Amino acid sequence: MSNEIENIIQENLNSPAKVSSDGVSVEQHPLSEQIAADKYLASKTAAQRKGLGIKFSKLSPSGTV
Repeated sequence: MSNEIENIIQENLNSPAKVSSDGVSVEQHPLSEQIAADKYLASKTAAQRKGLGIKFSKLSPSGTV
């Protein structure tokens, strides 16, 4: 899903932001809103994953017996 969103954002960057033809006007959302939406969806996906995003490990200093 991430690749799809990246592709859509890339396509929107390559296309014009506003188009007018025969009295019909089309305008895209600003890039900042598209990036914010992508970050929101990524955080929503990360929140649904199992675990808390914290890894516990036992540390033992080297040189001790």
